Amino acid sequence: MAYSTITLEKAEGIATLTLNRPEKLNALNEVMATELLDAVTHVEEDKDTKVLVITGAGRAFWAGADVKELFLKGIDPRKRGEGSFDIISWLERLCLQLRNMPKPTIASINGHAVGIGVTLPLQCDIRIASEEAMFSLPFVRLGLIPEFGSTYALTRLVGIAKACELIFTGKFIGAKEAKEIGLVNEVVPTAELEKTTHEWAKTITQGAPIAIQLAKKGLYQSLDASIESQLRYESLALNILLRSEDHEEGIRAFLGKRQPNFKSK
Repeated sequence: MAYSTITLEKAEGIATLTLNRPEKLNALNEVMATELLDAVTHVEEDKDTKVLVITGAGRAFWAGADVKELFLKGIDPRKRGEGSFDIISWLERLCLQLRNMPKPTIASINGHAVGIGVTLPLQCDIRIASEEAMFSLPFVRLGLIPEFGSTYALTRLVGIAKACELIFTGKFIGAKEAKEIGLVNEVVPTAELEKTTHEWAKTITQGAPIAIQLAKKGLYQSLDASIESQLRYESLALNILLRSEDHEEGIRAFLGKRQPNFKSK
């Protein structure tokens, strides 16, 4: 795909979206925002892609927003009541698209993650960080609140007290602490991040796609559901899956001691 601020590569059922403004520490600007939405939409619609990986080029994962380009230049137009890039609508749209994507998503955090560099990965299913990664949510220092659904997701990952600490102070925490509080799933040496991420993604591609999609939907809706509603959902999903070709293939492959060949049917 031809983009100027990101790259999108696909191989072995894995789409890798790389933030690609290394000279700006991959800071978000309007062009990147537009390209991210297009790329995520493309991945969601691509039948050959089973997993989406998001990472950054250079020494940072994502240094948050390009403050001058994305915020400063919009202050005067907003005061005059003039139109500018609608970042609020963009945040809502991409957040819901990423969270509701039926395919698993992995944030491969290769360096400093600031602002949206933390909040967007919160909407990914799995977060893997290099041991050099640092995390900060400095929104209140800019007169803002955390976005991208982070006031919903962060408390569910780290608890209300830790979420308040991270947001009210905006302090940096290292990868080790991020792992300890549940912000990331795994921390690895920087040199091993790409390999480890690929191993996670490759393992996921070996599962039955429809089963993974239904499992993901069930897991996320359980955050605000009762046990009764979840049991009803599981019954519905199992009724679908027990009649699927992928289920039959999985059983026959297991008994035949071979790798299954799932076809999303």
